[in-house]
Amino acid sequence: MRHNATSPPSVAERVLDLLGAFSTERRALSLSELSRRAGLPLSTAHRLVGELAKRGALERDGDGRYRVGLWLWEVAALAPRGTGLRENAMPFLEDLYEATHENVQLAVLDGAEVVYLERISGRAAVNVVSRVGGRLPAHATGVGLALLAHSPSAAENVLAEPLKRFTDKTIGTEELLRRTLATVRRDGFAISDGQIELIALSVAAPVFGADGEVAAAISIVVPAESTDPFVLVPAVRAAARGISRALGAPLHRTP
Repeated sequence: MRHNATSPPSVAERVLDLLGAFSTERRALSLSELSRRAGLPLSTAHRLVGELAKRGALERDGDGRYRVGLWLWEVAALAPRGTGLRENAMPFLEDLYEATHENVQLAVLDGAEVVYLERISGRAAVNVVSRVGGRLPAHATGVGLALLAHSPSAAENVLAEPLKRFTDKTIGTEELLRRTLATVRRDGFAISDGQIELIALSVAAPVFGADGEVAAAISIVVPAESTDPFVLVPAVRAAARGISRALGAPLHRTP
């Protein structure tokens, strides 16, 4: 729940709490689970869930459990940082995938996290935990480092909080993160080796929009043990440059 606990939540906040009850691990929830996770009385949850189901925002399966409905996906597809960006990026992501047959990803920054808008993955590609619509901490991912390096205010917010560690390679100190971001700004690409999972590393590059600001980042995720990441840098940077040009980025801001 994200509303202010000192005052009663509005109807909109209650609806958002219900939708926020779903997660990657909890894709289907019963009415009582929704009530509990949203912090709402069962009667209130029952009324709101019924209205959401009528609109198509929630769908009820044969077991009586609720899932996110297709209507929400239709609305989410209208997000300007989603559809337009993805459409411009897809040809370059597909080319990068065809050249490597590894995991290729597109992500944007949202606070201290990255949200993945697209992922192309081959059957033989290394296993990754990211998914379309999923989130990961920015400091622990290649795309996140590429984004933070060109987002000073967001980087300072991340640096002000404890850095979550996933492996012994995860960046865990302010000093190390500052040094890493400075290197990414200088070089124009980021390498994240074993920060989320030890078996994988990613090579990422920033994508700039028409306003000259960083709009997204792309990455390729490969096996950590058998790959020289610097071999992949030219291809990733070329794809990021192509997407930036497609978005109308000024020439001096194409990576």
